[in-house]
Amino acid sequence: MKLTATFHGGTRYDIVSGQHRVITDQPVEDGGQDAGMGSVELFVGSVASCVAYFVGQFCARHHIAREGLSVDADWAMAEQPHRVGRIDIAIHLPHRIPAELKERLLKVAHGCTVHQSIANALTVSIRLNPHAPPGPHSSRIPQ
Repeated sequence: MKLTATFHGGTRYDIVSGQHRVITDQPVEDGGQDAGMGSVELFVGSVASCVAYFVGQFCARHHIAREGLSVDADWAMAEQPHRVGRIDIAIHLPHRIPAELKERLLKVAHGCTVHQSIANALTVSIRLNPHAPPGPHSSRIPQ
């Protein structure tokens, strides 16, 4: 799987995956145009939307109406290194569910793919120009 984030001026970067485009930018007070969510907002939003999806699927399987389902995410930053240090997720269902389903729903919510990806050791590889053709300063020997 692959997506691409491309510079579009100022602090704006557009993320393209297949036919989908997400605009990311920084708030005006941070030098941006506020044309889209910031990267951290998008990151936290990914957790919230994944939890919402998993909970929604659980509700569908158990014939629980999904209308009015929402998920709030609140987060706090941490330092050394600078990062998201805490995310608090609140699931809102507009109606009660049977007590025996509550724990199962929460277990399903914790199992969402994005949450599991950050709750367990994740490997991120960052390389510079991994597929660039050799340039004049390349250490590669011509053949």
